[in-house]
Amino acid sequence: MTLADLAPGDTATLKQINTTDPGVIRLMVLGMVEDITVRLENIAIGGDPLEVGFFGSSISLRKEQARYFEVTRIPASD
Repeated sequence: MTLADLAPGDTATLKQINTTDPGVIRLMVLGMVEDITVRLENIAIGGDPLEVGFFGSSISLRKEQARYFEVTRIPASD
């Protein structure tokens, strides 16, 4: 499962990152690194871009780039 597969409100842990895209490296510099918890905040109309929150901040990224981030969904606690 990748970051692009999450639904708004889902929380997940980044497990593996494919670093073959230079844009992905820039996102890692912003803090998107393995073993952090991220939350898919919102998806724009049309499905692209995605708004992802982590460490109290949010960034937008293209769905194409989100596919480079492998995640494990964290089940919601009721």
